[in-house]
Amino acid sequence: MTVAAVTGAERPPPAAARVSGRRPGGRRRGGGGVVAVAALAVLAVVFTYPLVWMVGASLKPRAEVFDGSPWPSTFVWHNYVTVFREIPLLTWLLNTGAVAAAAAVTVTASSALVAFAFAFLRFPGRELLFGLVLATMMLPAAVTLIPTYAIWEAMGLTGTQVPLWAGNLFGSAFYVFLLRQFFLTLPPELLDAGRVDGLGHLGLFRHVVLPLSRPALVISLVFELRASWTDLLKPLVYLQEPHLFTLPRGLKVVLDRFGQGGEMRWDLVLAANVLATVPMVLLFFAAQRYFVQGIATTGSR
Repeated sequence: MTVAAVTGAERPPPAAARVSGRRPGGRRRGGGGVVAVAALAVLAVVFTYPLVWMVGASLKPRAEVFDGSPWPSTFVWHNYVTVFREIPLLTWLLNTGAVAAAAAVTVTASSALVAFAFAFLRFPGRELLFGLVLATMMLPAAVTLIPTYAIWEAMGLTGTQVPLWAGNLFGSAFYVFLLRQFFLTLPPELLDAGRVDGLGHLGLFRHVVLPLSRPALVISLVFELRASWTDLLKPLVYLQEPHLFTLPRGLKVVLDRFGQGGEMRWDLVLAANVLATVPMVLLFFAAQRYFVQGIATTGSR
């Protein structure tokens, strides 16, 4: 028998427990985990409070919108009925959905093709060309606004919804970079196996790369859907007919009519904003699994 067994002295914890900061029973020392959870809870409240306030204010009577309470004392559901009756909100929702879907699909498909070329094809000047593509992200949108408008004007497409999404047919530097970084994390053995099976570049892209890149592709779709859904500049420049308006352009009309300088119906303004926000919230929750997975794996090389 050892001296420790005879005297009842306590043995030191294993080395792994000392390194990991855990006690032998599995409990972590200190309150770091509690502090982290508390900090996250505080941040969650801070970030969600504006949305909660907006929903509550949209359900208040007109005189109580800015009473300081985040929740109405009297629920006025009729605000949402009035919004649909006074403005063509459903038409604007459908217009925005169509434009956002076209913009997201086209930019994801075109950017994926370009990213595949930069990731797997070898050609002279590839790195220089890729650097130039990334450099275009340094250009403010206002710099290219007038030349782009002149191009669409020459094509006779101003006053239509085509300029809101057709530019995405040529890809986006941001999505090219994002998808290229994800493609570089794919096992090269899979591409070699595809080449052995006789697949060409487009075959590898379609049958090997795309099925394995679903998280990054979904991220591109979600990002562009959100960007197109909230874009106000392009609709302001290209759209004049109310039946073609997207939601941001329509909300500008709502603000002018019911907000400051108008009828001061902030309850209706906030109800319209809630209806414009809810689809994006639902989209994020639907794609959250791919969103987190794509962010965690993109750029790991």
